[in-house]
Amino acid sequence: MNAPKAKKVPYSHEIHGDIREDEYYWLRDRDNPEVIAYLEAENQYYEEVMKPLQPLTDRLFRAMVDRIPEAEVKVPVQAEKYFYYSRMEKDLQYPVYARKKATSRAELESAAEEVILDLNTMAGEGEYLSVTVQRVSPDETRLAYLENRDGTDKYTVFVKDLNSGELLADKIENVFIYGSLEWDASGKYLFYVTVDETQRPYQLWRHEVGQSTSDSLLFEETDITYTLSIAKSRSGQYLFLHSENKEATEVRYLNANEPLGSFHLFDARRRGIQYELEHWGSDFLILTNEAAPNFQLLHCPVDDTAPLSRKNLFPYVEERYLQEVYPFSDAVLIGGREQGLTELWIFRNDSLSKLSFEDDLYTLSIGENRSYNTTEVLIQYESLLTPKTTYAVNLLTENKECLQVAPVPGEYDRSQYRQERLWAKASDETLVPMFAIYHVNSLSTGPAPLILSGYGSYGINSDPHFDPMRLPLLNSGVVLVTAQVRGGSEMGRLWYESGKFLHKRNTFTDFIATAEELIRRGYTTSDLLAAQGGSAGGLLMGAVANLAGHLFKAMLPAVPFVDVVTTMLDASIPLTTLEWDEWGNPNDPEYYAYMKSYSPYDNVEAKEYPHMLVTTGLNDPRVAYFEPAKWVARIRERKTDDHTLLLKTNMGAGHFGSSGRVNRLKEVAANYAFVLDKIGVSLTDVGE
Repeated sequence: MNAPKAKKVPYSHEIHGDIREDEYYWLRDRDNPEVIAYLEAENQYYEEVMKPLQPLTDRLFRAMVDRIPEAEVKVPVQAEKYFYYSRMEKDLQYPVYARKKATSRAELESAAEEVILDLNTMAGEGEYLSVTVQRVSPDETRLAYLENRDGTDKYTVFVKDLNSGELLADKIENVFIYGSLEWDASGKYLFYVTVDETQRPYQLWRHEVGQSTSDSLLFEETDITYTLSIAKSRSGQYLFLHSENKEATEVRYLNANEPLGSFHLFDARRRGIQYELEHWGSDFLILTNEAAPNFQLLHCPVDDTAPLSRKNLFPYVEERYLQEVYPFSDAVLIGGREQGLTELWIFRNDSLSKLSFEDDLYTLSIGENRSYNTTEVLIQYESLLTPKTTYAVNLLTENKECLQVAPVPGEYDRSQYRQERLWAKASDETLVPMFAIYHVNSLSTGPAPLILSGYGSYGINSDPHFDPMRLPLLNSGVVLVTAQVRGGSEMGRLWYESGKFLHKRNTFTDFIATAEELIRRGYTTSDLLAAQGGSAGGLLMGAVANLAGHLFKAMLPAVPFVDVVTTMLDASIPLTTLEWDEWGNPNDPEYYAYMKSYSPYDNVEAKEYPHMLVTTGLNDPRVAYFEPAKWVARIRERKTDDHTLLLKTNMGAGHFGSSGRVNRLKEVAANYAFVLDKIGVSLTDVGE
């Protein structure tokens, strides 16, 4: 079967005296039957090309499924009357959410389970289902949750009576995917955030549960570069309404015991100033970057929020990047980064102390904690070699008790694997960190097949974590490396700032530097090297394919953001205006020229490209399907090689692919089969 060739329809974009030809612009019209026919033809071509790799895909899939535990039960989290948890069984696609009535962990074993939400009974065979936010009412009698069935960011609120198990008549549509649903203190009212026609969260509403009267619009964010989100303080005493973009924050607060009252403005938005609020005792806590690039933690009385009343909770340290604040009645737990690693600190009795662990490469995170008055908090620890481990930390003594180590079915001997932290020198002499994991035998005979991953945008971090699904790859001799390129926040806030706006190219050149360093060290060669990244990481793949595609044998760009200029100029596309504070606004000639210099679609050339499998979702509101579709069509037309180029469109999902666990693993196995075949890993190399 020959590869599909999209027809070319002349179309030009003109701005700032510059003309960009866009012969595949017509692919954006999903109501055009020719567009759907083209995507289906690409899917058919994908199936045809992948047929010879089906045995390898099947073996990878079976090896991954074999690593799924027979049952997984998350550590129960204490609220007031109940402990809440989720569990998964091996043959289930979705989790089951449940609770047990108990006053202590010692009572859990004998307590009866109450299932509060079973996603497996809600999802039809082959259907897409996503349940994101779940909020139990303060009296623990009702569950409000968000549900979606098409892969977009528009969700529906349902309310379930936890005593009867029945859904109430309340149903609220067009609610944002997350940060959009909270109860008041009484459990009588729900506050929720709806989206506009571009799927931007922009309106806050109040709904009285059980009443058919119209809901009340409380606030509308009219600036199209800002989004709204709602959150409740850990104490349950305040609701916080955030208006924010990537450059500024504005927070309003409301006493949760006064749901019919008005929100009060804390600090008006100022460009460059970001902050968030929490409540602790009689104070507000303010985590802010004002006069502190890596953020400082202030406090002030709730009844006196004037700037002069705000004091440091503890001294600011420039090398310490503070990112999260979790107040409890007796102490404050703080999450952040230091020397490129995640860290947790406890503030109590005017003293700050850091939780210590022995490994030199790890990830720490704050677990789910529902009770404000507890002295036991849950944290999670993992590394590339250590399965996710849940600890209960006593806030008063700082003693750690291991409650659970995630099970790893099959053989797993950590002594047979190595984790490393490596550094590459970027073109401007900046040292770029990366971390690697591999089997002890992988590098013993010379360069090995290697998959290099990267992201590098929005300040999102790529941290080491344990994934049993990687074991089949590691056991096949594959080295897995993640590059922590600029644009993330791994090395602090400035690491992010130096990988955005007019510094975005640092993200791409950092990734190239890590690939070159791995080759220089003898870990791999260009014929054995593959790269993968999704969404903004897909932009990374596209830019690197243009700049240094010769370094890579294969690439896996997932839902790639590759038509940067066109999308950033089109405010009608979902979420575009929110991105101007990440990439810049191309209506400004300087930003336009800079974006055009790296936009993958605009820089496709007549040259060789790596083997590529590009994936997308027809309903994706974050990176529209037509971006990768146009990009693939242009590369196929212009490339001078005979390398494989595939486009796989999920016709019933969005940005995050298939929703069920097993369905997702099938996609992962197929993607890896494609890459392994290109970098020399055969069917016989993959053990089951």
